[in-house]
Amino acid sequence: MGYFTTSILIIVILVLLTSAIRIVQEYERGVIFRLGRVVGARGPGLIFLIPFIERMQKADLRVVTMDVPSQEAITNDNVTIKVNAIVYFQVVNPVQSVVNVLDYFRATSQLSQTTLRSIMGQSQLDEILAKREEINQRLQKTIDEGTESWGIKVNLVEIRDLELPSTMQRAMAAQAEAERERRAKIIHADGEYQASEKLAQAAQIISQAPAAMQLRYLQTIREITTDKASTIVFPLPMDLIMPLVKLLEKKEK
Repeated sequence: MGYFTTSILIIVILVLLTSAIRIVQEYERGVIFRLGRVVGARGPGLIFLIPFIERMQKADLRVVTMDVPSQEAITNDNVTIKVNAIVYFQVVNPVQSVVNVLDYFRATSQLSQTTLRSIMGQSQLDEILAKREEINQRLQKTIDEGTESWGIKVNLVEIRDLELPSTMQRAMAAQAEAERERRAKIIHADGEYQASEKLAQAAQIISQAPAAMQLRYLQTIREITTDKASTIVFPLPMDLIMPLVKLLEKKEK
C-alpha cells in the first residue's frame, strides 16, 4: 500500500512539474495569465508557472514576411489596375499582440489589403509608376498606424507587381514612341542649327581672305582623288580667267 501511494505521489509531482515548467526560445516571449489576468511577459529561458493558476501563451518576435494578394483598384485618374505587395512586420509588444487582437497575422493582412486599395485610389497612374518609393512609404506609415495598438510594428512595405489593362499598355507604348520621336526631331534640329552657325562663321572667315577658298578647293580635291574611278570637276578661279577674256576682247577690237 505504501509503495502504491508513493508511486501516485511521484506521478502527481511529475505532472505538476510538467505543467509548471516552460521553455521560451530566444525569439519568443511568454505572456502570463494568472487566473485570467495578464501579469506580464517573460522570457527567454526557463519559465516557472503556478500550476492550475497561471497559464502562458507564446508570442513570436521574429520579422514576418506577408504577401498581400492582388487587389483591383481604380486610380484617381480612373484607370483600373491590379497590384500586390509584400509587408514586413514583427511583434514589438507581446502583451498587446495577445490581448488586443484575436489573430494579429490575419488582422494585419486584412488591413494591408484595405490600405493598398485606398492608397491606389488616391493616387494617379503616373504617380504610382514614377514615385514607387513614396507610395511604399505612405503604405508603410498608414498600416503601421493601424497596427500600433496591436503591438505590431510594420517595418517595410514594397509594391511587387502592377498589372495594367492591355489597352492602357498600348496607349503608354504609343506615348513613349511619340516622345522618342519628339526628342529625335529636337536633337536633329539642334544639330542643324549648330551646323548653320559654324557654316556662317566659316563663310565670314573665307570672305575676309579670298585665297582661303582656293586652298579649300585644293584640299577637297586631295581628299577625293584617293578613288581612281572618280571624276573631278575643278572650278577655275575668275582671277585667272578674266585676264584671258580681256586679252581676247582687245584682239577682236
